[in-house]
Amino acid sequence: MAHDASASHGHDVDYLNDGKTVWSWLSTIDHKRIGIMYLVTVLIFFGVAGLLAIGIRLEHWGPTRTIMGPDTYNKVFTLHGAIMVFMFIIPAIPSALGNFLLPLMLGAKDVAFPRLNLFSYYVFLFGATLAVVAILAGQGVDTGWTFYTPYSIKSQTGVILTVLGAFIMGMSSILTGLNFIATIHKLRAPGMTFHRMPLFVWATYATSIIQVLATPVIGITLLLLVAERVLKVGIFDPALGGDPVLFQHFFWFYSHPAVYIMILPGMGIISEIMPVFSRKPIFGYRAIAYSSLAIAAISFLVWGHHMFVSGQSDFSNIIFSFLTVLVAVPTAIKVFNWLSTMYKGSIKLDVPMLYALAFLFLFTIGGLTGIFLAALSIDVHLHDTYFIVAHFHYVMMGGTVMALFGGLHYWWPKFFGRMYPEKLGRFAWALVFFGFNLLFLPQFYIGGKGMPRRYYNYDPVYTLGHQVSTIGSLMVGFGLMLTLGYLFWAAKKGQKATQNPWGAKTLEWTDAASPPITHNFHGQPTVDNWPYEYKSERV
Repeated sequence: MAHDASASHGHDVDYLNDGKTVWSWLSTIDHKRIGIMYLVTVLIFFGVAGLLAIGIRLEHWGPTRTIMGPDTYNKVFTLHGAIMVFMFIIPAIPSALGNFLLPLMLGAKDVAFPRLNLFSYYVFLFGATLAVVAILAGQGVDTGWTFYTPYSIKSQTGVILTVLGAFIMGMSSILTGLNFIATIHKLRAPGMTFHRMPLFVWATYATSIIQVLATPVIGITLLLLVAERVLKVGIFDPALGGDPVLFQHFFWFYSHPAVYIMILPGMGIISEIMPVFSRKPIFGYRAIAYSSLAIAAISFLVWGHHMFVSGQSDFSNIIFSFLTVLVAVPTAIKVFNWLSTMYKGSIKLDVPMLYALAFLFLFTIGGLTGIFLAALSIDVHLHDTYFIVAHFHYVMMGGTVMALFGGLHYWWPKFFGRMYPEKLGRFAWALVFFGFNLLFLPQFYIGGKGMPRRYYNYDPVYTLGHQVSTIGSLMVGFGLMLTLGYLFWAAKKGQKATQNPWGAKTLEWTDAASPPITHNFHGQPTVDNWPYEYKSERV
């Protein structure tokens, strides 16, 4: 990578200090500041949803009431799921890290539409605020985060405003996806062909395609749910000739691709961390790049595996079972290529690499248990049990959240120009990793034994599994609070970082300061080689 030394130096002030007033941040069109605002916002939601999750686990310490009643329990787990999915895990990597990093990795000064970028943040913030206020100020919502009919039509809780909030957040997701697609196509640095783009950019590109194509479906579905409640139009209500299972088809046609909105950017992060901390070129660059697009395409075809016991035809079940196994192929390509990248590499176990290895271990468990669930006979037994809860969290938290925290540690010196405390990071990682397995491995067991999910009370035979799981949740909670604490401490007080502390090869490290100047680069970067040219030995 190189840059044009003869070009104008532009604005040399770093983005953090270019106007420190609150208004200068709230009115900014700088993609880096918008990314930081997204990051702070989603981490606040993450903290709230995490506390709710610990409340759920404490309630399950015993088989009868512990800290809350059944109505409160239903509202708490609905709020936990809705915040985690719509307000944290979907926007966390694409909107927060993607906004900050995408132009820097492409060699651009900003995204294609900076004002639209700021507008999309405020649309997201408005939708999230509306949903949370509707839940907290009213009677709560007790439908679960999926808002399944027919109960969501009849529930006397704040369903309407909550789903309208989710609808508005979906608009933000579409705007962000459009902006990123335009940026990737039109603002790449001279010499950056598609096959010289960093793999995080490829993952963000595939994610943006899903955002643009799938999100309108959930938007229309949620509006139809509101119409059903207000106008009694008879789409989902069986009493009016509607079909409640139709809601599930609409919902999962979006929500299964949305799983990859959550996980694909995390895979992009792992593809950046692996070669840097293995000191080897990424193995199978094009296979990893195109497998992201393959996952995006196949993800639209597998929604029916959520509905194997809903009464759809045997033929449909067979097709969806086959396609569900098929989507594992491009995912497995990535996993084997990451393992091949590490093979005979000079691996350094800094915190970003520890989170990447945790991702590999935990996401592989999540993926393999997904293949179990694609088998029809096994799914009939495990459907709506705690096995599903464990599988989902091994994919989402073991995958996306581990990748997110790996990315935060990797790029934190770029965000703020300061290093985090390495030893404290390793200790917190150990708490999170071992606590996570203590939290969710027992749920595979009790789910296989028949423990239903979403139940307030349970048979005493499952007590030990729930208690071990609750202890794990406290370990994870403490580890994550410790991690967020030292990261935000490091943003102000940490040791100053060099421009490229990891010796990485992508443009945000080689050509941009840490933290970057307001307009990212001195002059226009040019690209004349591949971004993963590492020697085998550590330098």
